[in-house]
Amino acid sequence: MRLLVSVRSAAEVAPAIAGGADIVDAKEPARGALGAVSGPVLAAIAGCVPAEMALSVALGDPEDLGGLAVAVARLDRLGPRQSPLYMKIGLSGAGTSGGAMLQAAVRAATGLVCRPSVIAVAYADHAAARVPPPEAVLGLALAVGADGVLLDTWGKGAGDLFHHIEGARLASWVAEARSGRLLVALAGSLTLSGVRAASTLSADIIGVRGAACVGGRDGVVAAELVGALKAAMVGDGAPSVIAS
Repeated sequence: MRLLVSVRSAAEVAPAIAGGADIVDAKEPARGALGAVSGPVLAAIAGCVPAEMALSVALGDPEDLGGLAVAVARLDRLGPRQSPLYMKIGLSGAGTSGGAMLQAAVRAATGLVCRPSVIAVAYADHAAARVPPPEAVLGLALAVGADGVLLDTWGKGAGDLFHHIEGARLASWVAEARSGRLLVALAGSLTLSGVRAASTLSADIIGVRGAACVGGRDGVVAAELVGALKAAMVGDGAPSVIAS
């Protein structure tokens, strides 16, 4: 199980790594659950992540294929990477065309020199996000050949992951995704106790932002907070897990 920490700038990379993050995720929290950073900021963040460390990039919730193309182009400018690269795609902007959007993302990824893994993002508060429920997004991910799935929360002020989806249903979702050989990530306003609870599930990645920051989601990543989150995972005896 690996810990993913979302950073909004190159300056936040060092404390995330010092605290024990296994994956650095580039994301702008002011732009929503999957807010994309600008091209220059992404390049700066990527330049601070060691070559042997996995990098994740939030590409937002594109409204159409043109928006997807613009988002994917930022990744292409990174060039080849030695370590895994994950691209997270949300479907809240796509309306009824979520399947086509996700399929286009998978197709686009195969043409990039950085060869990213496509992570389809489902939202536990799917009604608020106006997307299909997590089980349906998982079905789409399997149907189009995505590499993984992330279950997150769309709204960041209305409860964490466990507020929106009860434990048995969450465990079933994780099990189904793993049976489909998908990379499985859990996130969604997780606090220290939420990370501890998520660590009891068989996901591959747990993603955080607010709990890793002094001042919450819009604050600044702090190494000591990242370290406490990492210890909560290890302390539960869970294996080490992608993001928020």
